[in-house]
Amino acid sequence: MPGHVDRLGETRPAFTTVAAPERGATRIADRVVAKIASQAAREALPPLPADAVPPHATVVVRRQSAGGGADGTPTHSARVRVSLELGYPTDIGTQCGEVRRHVAERVRALAGMEVPEVAVQVERLHLAHGSGTAKGRTQ
Repeated sequence: MPGHVDRLGETRPAFTTVAAPERGATRIADRVVAKIASQAAREALPPLPADAVPPHATVVVRRQSAGGGADGTPTHSARVRVSLELGYPTDIGTQCGEVRRHVAERVRALAGMEVPEVAVQVERLHLAHGSGTAKGRTQ
């Protein structure tokens, strides 16, 4: 087996390439993926009032069936459910769409997982009280 000469003049064995399935795998805990998703949801939303509950995510991570990715490495997917509060009035559909897109993008980038589903649940709306607006029931 041919080797290479290092900077000290010593001959070392050549490096061998190990196939991806033989190298092992990195497992990312569900709670870590949930934290990534929660942070991504916060990034996608405008700032909320101080009394608002920050977005919360629950995640189910599933190992894909045999075969894995194109290079033979196993792939994982994450199904994400995000619960959040929004300011009102707002375009709820647009905001939820932006949260879905951003959460899927960030989980894919940071955890290396495909995200086929991001369910967004709006739990509460916060009325935006500007100066001079009446506080109370909005119709």
